[in-house]
Amino acid sequence: MTDISASDFSRQSAPRVEARRTRLPTQWLGVAPFFIFALMFLILPTAYLVLGAFQNDRGEFTMENIAALSQPSILAAYWISIKVSVASAILGALAGLAIAIAIVRGGLPGWVRSATMTFSGVASNFAGVPLAFAFLATLGRLGLVTVLLNSVFGFNIYSTGFNILSFWGLTLTYLYFQIPLMVVIITPAIDGLKREWGEAAATLGATQFQYWRMVVIPVIWPSFLGTVILLFANAFGAIATAYALTGSSLNIVPILLYAQIRGDVLHNPHLGYALAFGMIFITGLANVVYIWFRMRSERWLK
Repeated sequence: MTDISASDFSRQSAPRVEARRTRLPTQWLGVAPFFIFALMFLILPTAYLVLGAFQNDRGEFTMENIAALSQPSILAAYWISIKVSVASAILGALAGLAIAIAIVRGGLPGWVRSATMTFSGVASNFAGVPLAFAFLATLGRLGLVTVLLNSVFGFNIYSTGFNILSFWGLTLTYLYFQIPLMVVIITPAIDGLKREWGEAAATLGATQFQYWRMVVIPVIWPSFLGTVILLFANAFGAIATAYALTGSSLNIVPILLYAQIRGDVLHNPHLGYALAFGMIFITGLANVVYIWFRMRSERWLK
Protein backbone atom coordinates (compact mmCIF):
# COMPACT_ATOMS: atom_id res chain seq x y z
CA MET A 1 0.00 0.00 0.00
CA THR A 2 2.83 2.35 0.80
CA ASP A 3 4.62 1.70 -2.52
CA ILE A 4 1.46 2.23 -4.48
CA SER A 5 0.64 5.53 -2.82
CA ALA A 6 4.20 6.80 -3.34
CA SER A 7 4.16 5.91 -7.05
CA ASP A 8 0.75 7.49 -7.44
CA PHE A 9 2.02 10.63 -5.79
CA SER A 10 5.04 10.80 -8.14
CA ARG A 11 2.79 10.31 -11.17
CA GLN A 12 0.50 13.11 -9.99
CA SER A 13 3.30 15.57 -9.22
CA ALA A 14 5.22 15.11 -12.49
CA PRO A 15 2.55 16.61 -14.79
CA ARG A 16 2.29 19.62 -12.50
CA VAL A 17 6.00 20.37 -12.95
CA GLU A 18 5.70 20.01 -16.72
CA ALA A 19 2.60 22.18 -16.79
CA ARG A 20 4.35 24.81 -14.73
CA ARG A 21 7.31 24.78 -17.09
CA THR A 22 5.12 25.15 -20.16
CA ARG A 23 3.41 28.17 -18.64
CA LEU A 24 6.64 30.07 -17.99
CA PRO A 25 7.10 31.48 -21.52
CA THR A 26 3.62 32.99 -21.45
CA GLN A 27 4.73 35.37 -18.72
CA TRP A 28 6.80 37.23 -21.32
CA LEU A 29 3.92 37.79 -23.72
CA GLY A 30 2.81 40.92 -21.89
CA VAL A 31 6.17 42.66 -22.32
CA ALA A 32 6.87 41.26 -25.78
CA PRO A 33 5.43 44.36 -27.58
CA PHE A 34 7.78 46.58 -25.57
CA PHE A 35 10.87 44.58 -26.50
CA ILE A 36 9.79 44.36 -30.15
CA PHE A 37 9.16 48.11 -30.27
CA ALA A 38 12.51 48.87 -28.58
CA LEU A 39 14.32 46.53 -30.98
CA MET A 40 12.72 47.96 -34.13
CA PHE A 41 12.69 51.67 -33.30
CA LEU A 42 15.59 52.10 -30.87
CA ILE A 43 18.22 49.37 -30.92
CA LEU A 44 18.33 48.61 -34.66
CA PRO A 45 18.23 52.27 -35.82
CA THR A 46 20.94 53.15 -33.28
CA ALA A 47 23.12 50.28 -34.47
CA TYR A 48 22.54 51.38 -38.09
CA LEU A 49 23.62 54.95 -37.29
CA VAL A 50 26.70 53.83 -35.40
CA LEU A 51 27.69 51.48 -38.21
CA GLY A 52 27.13 54.18 -40.83
CA ALA A 53 29.33 56.62 -38.91
CA PHE A 54 32.34 54.38 -39.59
CA GLN A 55 31.63 53.72 -43.28
CA ASN A 56 32.09 55.63 -46.51
CA ASP A 57 29.84 55.65 -49.57
CA ARG A 58 31.31 52.32 -50.74
CA GLY A 59 30.60 50.62 -47.40
CA GLU A 60 34.26 50.51 -46.41
CA PHE A 61 35.46 51.14 -42.87
CA THR A 62 36.79 54.66 -42.32
CA MET A 63 37.44 57.16 -39.56
CA GLU A 64 37.03 60.18 -41.83
CA ASN A 65 33.47 60.86 -40.64
CA ILE A 66 34.52 60.90 -37.00
CA ALA A 67 37.52 63.08 -37.81
CA ALA A 68 35.23 65.49 -39.68
CA LEU A 69 33.45 66.24 -36.38
CA SER A 70 36.44 68.43 -35.49
CA GLN A 71 35.45 70.99 -38.13
CA PRO A 72 34.91 74.45 -36.60
CA SER A 73 31.29 74.68 -37.81
CA ILE A 74 30.43 71.30 -36.31
CA LEU A 75 32.18 72.04 -33.02
CA ALA A 76 30.31 75.35 -32.88
CA ALA A 77 27.01 73.52 -33.43
CA TYR A 78 27.77 71.12 -30.61
CA TRP A 79 28.75 74.00 -28.34
CA ILE A 80 25.54 75.94 -29.06
CA SER A 81 23.45 72.81 -28.45
CA ILE A 82 25.24 72.15 -25.17
CA LYS A 83 24.74 75.76 -24.01
CA VAL A 84 21.03 75.74 -24.87
CA SER A 85 20.58 72.38 -23.16
CA VAL A 86 22.48 73.41 -20.03
CA ALA A 87 20.68 76.75 -19.73
CA SER A 88 17.21 75.26 -20.22
CA ALA A 89 18.01 72.34 -17.90
CA ILE A 90 19.26 74.50 -15.01
CA LEU A 91 16.55 77.15 -15.30
CA GLY A 92 13.85 74.53 -15.79
CA ALA A 93 15.11 72.49 -12.84
CA LEU A 94 15.18 75.47 -10.47
CA ALA A 95 11.71 76.67 -11.50
CA GLY A 96 10.27 73.15 -11.43
CA LEU A 97 11.76 72.45 -8.00
CA ALA A 98 10.21 75.63 -6.59
CA ILE A 99 6.80 74.66 -8.02
CA ALA A 100 7.08 71.10 -6.68
CA ILE A 101 7.98 72.28 -3.18
CA ALA A 102 5.09 74.76 -3.25
CA ILE A 103 2.44 72.20 -4.22
CA VAL A 104 3.75 69.45 -1.90
CA ARG A 105 4.86 71.29 1.23
CA GLY A 106 3.50 74.80 0.74
CA GLY A 107 0.16 74.20 2.42
CA LEU A 108 -1.81 74.89 -0.77
CA PRO A 109 -5.24 73.34 -1.38
CA GLY A 110 -5.26 69.83 -2.82
CA TRP A 111 -6.83 70.89 -6.10
CA VAL A 112 -3.82 73.11 -6.85
CA ARG A 113 -1.53 70.08 -6.83
CA SER A 114 -3.92 68.05 -8.95
CA ALA A 115 -4.27 70.84 -11.51
CA THR A 116 -0.52 71.47 -11.60
CA MET A 117 0.37 67.81 -12.04
CA THR A 118 -2.24 67.37 -14.76
CA PHE A 119 -0.99 70.40 -16.67
CA SER A 120 2.64 69.32 -16.19
CA GLY A 121 1.93 65.89 -17.60
CA VAL A 122 0.41 67.44 -20.72
CA ALA A 123 2.86 70.34 -21.16
CA SER A 124 5.95 68.14 -20.76
CA ASN A 125 4.95 66.42 -24.02
CA PHE A 126 3.94 69.57 -25.89
CA ALA A 127 6.67 70.41 -28.39
CA GLY A 128 7.41 70.64 -32.08
CA VAL A 129 5.66 72.91 -34.58
CA PRO A 130 2.66 73.78 -32.32
CA LEU A 131 4.96 74.99 -29.53
CA ALA A 132 7.10 77.01 -31.92
CA PHE A 133 4.00 78.64 -33.45
CA ALA A 134 2.63 79.41 -29.97
CA PHE A 135 5.80 81.27 -28.97
CA LEU A 136 6.02 83.11 -32.29
CA ALA A 137 2.40 84.21 -31.86
CA THR A 138 3.14 85.28 -28.30
CA LEU A 139 6.68 86.71 -28.29
CA GLY A 140 7.36 87.29 -31.98
CA ARG A 141 7.87 90.80 -33.31
CA LEU A 142 4.10 91.02 -33.88
CA GLY A 143 3.19 88.60 -31.11
CA LEU A 144 0.39 89.24 -28.63
CA VAL A 145 2.59 89.93 -25.60
CA THR A 146 5.04 92.00 -27.64
CA VAL A 147 2.28 94.23 -29.01
CA LEU A 148 0.59 94.60 -25.60
CA LEU A 149 3.82 95.59 -23.86
CA ASN A 150 4.58 98.11 -26.59
CA SER A 151 1.09 99.64 -26.81
CA VAL A 152 0.17 99.68 -23.10
CA PHE A 153 3.51 100.25 -21.38
CA GLY A 154 5.56 101.62 -24.27
CA PHE A 155 8.15 98.88 -23.77
CA ASN A 156 9.54 97.11 -26.80
CA ILE A 157 11.27 93.91 -25.71
CA TYR A 158 13.16 93.75 -29.00
CA SER A 159 14.83 97.08 -28.25
CA THR A 160 16.64 95.34 -25.38
CA GLY A 161 18.28 92.88 -27.76
CA PHE A 162 15.82 90.04 -27.20
CA ASN A 163 15.02 87.90 -30.22
CA ILE A 164 12.79 84.84 -30.21
CA LEU A 165 14.97 83.37 -32.97
CA SER A 166 18.14 83.61 -30.87
CA PHE A 167 19.85 81.55 -28.17
CA TRP A 168 17.71 82.92 -25.34
CA GLY A 169 14.56 82.72 -27.43
CA LEU A 170 15.10 79.00 -28.02
CA THR A 171 16.03 78.49 -24.36
CA LEU A 172 12.83 80.24 -23.26
CA THR A 173 10.81 78.06 -25.63
CA TYR A 174 12.43 74.89 -24.26
CA LEU A 175 11.48 75.95 -20.73
CA TYR A 176 7.83 75.39 -21.63
CA PHE A 177 8.34 71.63 -21.53
CA GLN A 178 11.42 71.51 -19.30
CA ILE A 179 9.72 73.03 -16.24
CA PRO A 180 6.69 70.67 -16.31
CA LEU A 181 8.97 67.68 -16.83
CA MET A 182 10.97 68.71 -13.76
CA VAL A 183 7.76 68.99 -11.73
CA VAL A 184 6.62 65.51 -12.78
CA ILE A 185 9.98 63.88 -11.96
CA ILE A 186 10.97 65.72 -8.76
CA THR A 187 7.58 65.64 -7.02
CA PRO A 188 7.96 61.99 -5.87
CA ALA A 189 11.31 62.92 -4.32
CA ILE A 190 9.65 65.76 -2.39
CA ASP A 191 6.91 63.37 -1.31
CA GLY A 192 9.60 60.99 -0.04
CA LEU A 193 10.73 63.46 2.63
CA LYS A 194 9.47 61.87 5.82
CA ARG A 195 7.58 64.06 8.27
CA GLU A 196 9.44 62.35 11.12
CA TRP A 197 12.70 63.94 9.93
CA GLY A 198 11.29 67.44 10.43
CA GLU A 199 9.86 66.53 13.80
CA ALA A 200 13.15 65.03 14.93
CA ALA A 201 15.05 68.12 13.75
CA ALA A 202 12.64 70.41 15.60
CA THR A 203 12.96 68.29 18.76
CA LEU A 204 16.75 68.62 18.61
CA GLY A 205 16.40 72.40 18.32
CA ALA A 206 17.16 72.85 14.64
CA THR A 207 15.73 75.86 12.88
CA GLN A 208 13.80 75.58 9.63
CA PHE A 209 16.82 76.82 7.72
CA GLN A 210 19.08 74.24 9.37
CA TYR A 211 16.55 71.49 8.63
CA TRP A 212 16.49 72.35 4.94
CA ARG A 213 20.25 72.85 4.72
CA MET A 214 21.30 69.72 6.63
CA VAL A 215 18.46 67.28 5.92
CA VAL A 216 16.27 68.18 2.95
CA ILE A 217 18.91 69.42 0.50
CA PRO A 218 21.32 66.47 1.02
CA VAL A 219 18.45 64.00 0.55
CA ILE A 220 16.97 65.49 -2.63
CA TRP A 221 20.33 66.62 -4.06
CA PRO A 222 20.99 63.38 -6.01
CA SER A 223 17.46 63.46 -7.43
CA PHE A 224 17.87 67.11 -8.37
CA LEU A 225 21.20 66.59 -10.13
CA GLY A 226 19.94 63.49 -11.89
CA THR A 227 16.88 65.33 -13.16
CA VAL A 228 19.01 68.24 -14.38
CA ILE A 229 21.04 65.77 -16.44
CA LEU A 230 17.86 64.19 -17.77
CA LEU A 231 16.55 67.62 -18.78
CA PHE A 232 19.87 68.27 -20.53
CA ALA A 233 19.50 65.08 -22.56
CA ASN A 234 15.86 65.94 -23.30
CA ALA A 235 16.79 69.36 -24.72
CA PHE A 236 19.93 68.18 -26.51
CA GLY A 237 18.00 65.81 -28.77
CA ALA A 238 15.08 68.13 -29.56
CA ILE A 239 14.86 69.16 -33.21
CA ALA A 240 11.25 69.79 -34.21
CA THR A 241 10.78 72.81 -31.95
CA ALA A 242 14.14 74.34 -32.82
CA TYR A 243 13.74 73.78 -36.56
CA ALA A 244 10.20 75.16 -36.64
CA LEU A 245 11.16 78.16 -34.52
CA THR A 246 14.56 79.22 -35.83
CA GLY A 247 14.96 77.29 -39.06
CA SER A 248 18.64 77.42 -40.01
CA SER A 249 19.35 80.73 -38.24
CA LEU A 250 20.58 78.90 -35.13
CA ASN A 251 23.12 76.23 -35.99
CA ILE A 252 22.48 73.51 -33.43
CA VAL A 253 23.47 69.87 -33.91
CA PRO A 254 20.01 68.38 -34.69
CA ILE A 255 19.41 70.97 -37.43
CA LEU A 256 22.90 70.42 -38.85
CA LEU A 257 22.31 66.66 -38.79
CA TYR A 258 19.02 67.11 -40.65
CA ALA A 259 20.79 69.23 -43.29
CA GLN A 260 23.49 66.60 -43.80
CA ILE A 261 21.05 63.70 -44.25
CA ARG A 262 18.10 65.37 -46.00
CA GLY A 263 19.46 68.65 -47.33
CA ASP A 264 20.13 69.40 -50.98
CA VAL A 265 23.34 71.37 -50.40
CA LEU A 266 24.91 69.76 -47.33
CA HIS A 267 24.14 66.20 -48.37
CA ASN A 268 26.54 63.81 -46.66
CA PRO A 269 24.59 61.01 -44.97
CA HIS A 270 27.62 59.36 -43.36
CA LEU A 271 28.72 62.65 -41.80
CA GLY A 272 25.16 62.92 -40.55
CA TYR A 273 25.50 59.46 -39.04
CA ALA A 274 28.69 60.63 -37.32
CA LEU A 275 26.82 63.67 -35.95
CA ALA A 276 24.11 61.35 -34.69
CA PHE A 277 26.77 59.11 -33.13
CA GLY A 278 28.13 62.11 -31.23
CA MET A 279 24.64 62.96 -30.02
CA ILE A 280 24.04 59.36 -28.97
CA PHE A 281 27.31 59.36 -27.03
CA ILE A 282 26.49 62.60 -25.19
CA THR A 283 22.88 61.69 -24.38
CA GLY A 284 23.87 58.14 -23.46
CA LEU A 285 26.51 59.42 -21.05
CA ALA A 286 23.96 61.82 -19.57
CA ASN A 287 21.47 59.00 -19.04
CA VAL A 288 24.10 56.80 -17.37
CA VAL A 289 24.90 59.61 -14.92
CA TYR A 290 21.16 60.13 -14.35
CA ILE A 291 20.66 56.44 -13.52
CA TRP A 292 23.58 56.59 -11.09
CA PHE A 293 22.13 59.62 -9.30
CA ARG A 294 18.70 57.98 -9.32
CA MET A 295 20.05 54.88 -7.60
CA ARG A 296 21.68 57.02 -4.92
CA SER A 297 18.48 58.98 -4.27
CA GLU A 298 16.33 55.83 -4.02
CA ARG A 299 18.38 54.63 -1.06
CA TRP A 300 17.12 57.60 0.97
CA LEU A 301 13.56 57.68 -0.33
CA LYS A 302 12.61 54.06 0.30
